[in-house]
Amino acid sequence: MAKTKFVVCIENKNYPKSLEFGKIYRVVPDEKARTHKMINLINEAGEDYLYSENSFVHIELPQLAEDAFIALA
Repeated sequence: MAKTKFVVCIENKNYPKSLEFGKIYRVVPDEKARTHKMINLINEAGEDYLYSENSFVHIELPQLAEDAFIALA
């Protein structure tokens, strides 16, 4: 099973209703999006959506935090 990836939002001015600055989001694996410097993630509406990679920083969470995050889905 692929390791779940997480990002933190560092820029939301173009998407203030669908992204929260400083919030951690779970990445939806999408190789095609990556080739276009986009990232697919679950937004505030609970839907997967493409955003510019530049709006996020990839992070690693401790296993306990990752498990809790995944349980929320």
